[in-house]
Amino acid sequence: MPLTNTQFDTVMRYYEEVRERNRYEQNCRTEEIYRKIPEIMSLDDQVAVRSLQAAKARIADPNADLAGYTRSMKEISDKKRLLLTGHGYPANYLELQYDCPVCRDTGFTDGHRCSCFDRIASDLLYGSPALREILASEQFGRFSFGWYSDTIVDESTGLTPLKSAQHAFAVAESMFSEEGIRGNLYICGNTGVGKTFLSHCISKEAIDRGLSVLYFSSGEFFDILAGQTFDRKNRGNVVKDLISSCDLLVIDDLGTELTNSFSASSLFRVINDRIVNHKSTIISTNLSLRELSEKYSERILSRITSEYIVLKLTGEDIRILKKLNARQDSLAEEIHEF
Repeated sequence: MPLTNTQFDTVMRYYEEVRERNRYEQNCRTEEIYRKIPEIMSLDDQVAVRSLQAAKARIADPNADLAGYTRSMKEISDKKRLLLTGHGYPANYLELQYDCPVCRDTGFTDGHRCSCFDRIASDLLYGSPALREILASEQFGRFSFGWYSDTIVDESTGLTPLKSAQHAFAVAESMFSEEGIRGNLYICGNTGVGKTFLSHCISKEAIDRGLSVLYFSSGEFFDILAGQTFDRKNRGNVVKDLISSCDLLVIDDLGTELTNSFSASSLFRVINDRIVNHKSTIISTNLSLRELSEKYSERILSRITSEYIVLKLTGEDIRILKKLNARQDSLAEEIHEF
């Protein structure tokens, strides 16, 4: 994920702020313990004295035996832990805490970017409070099959809407494993059959697992690729970098944007790059595969049919069904009151 110097500095400043916050919280915990358990402050004073003695001994004789100092420091540490636990505190209460214990909030481990780096870059530089609010309610545990009919068979799939939804749901859940997320989905169907809801479910699960996720409407996606989306934080360029490397990319409502040669070639490049890099992509759209080929290109169709699982959701518009149910409930309440 190549970032410009300015973009990289923005992410690293975030890590610095995290470290400062954690140090501040550690200092607050230390002050609290000194007030409540003064013996620990005395032990810390002993640590400072012993450390100074050890430093002087090492300066006087680089080969000095410091085993005694080491044993003394361990004894002091053990006493502090016993005092803490004896007063109901965790044994590590005074230690510096980390948001990411792997890299210790530096962004790097063993000379390589930590797994948290891309996720933080994505959240920091393309954070979407509105999306996160949506994902709080639209997740696997709240996916309802009650809106899908099990009596009418769709000719294009040979399945009832309920069977299609159950199959799509099972496939979506199966994308996740202990290693992360794998696979690509092309979710198609008419308006209101649950395509976006299912995409939100997958996104929510990925975020909860600590994976980096970028979620765009089709218009937003192509605006960013065209360099038409800018703000004072210069997030547009950062997101373009993240598009090829994030763990999960979701493009919602493909086909609703203004299509031209640029959008077709850009879409193919992104799809192809992510396939090569073994990164998961989800595309939701009203377009059938035939319409996809006509609107974009046959080579995009080829990549989709060979590397994506195609899921078609059918049935009635759930949003309309919900409104009708709400009206019926309201009428029932009025009749009951009358």
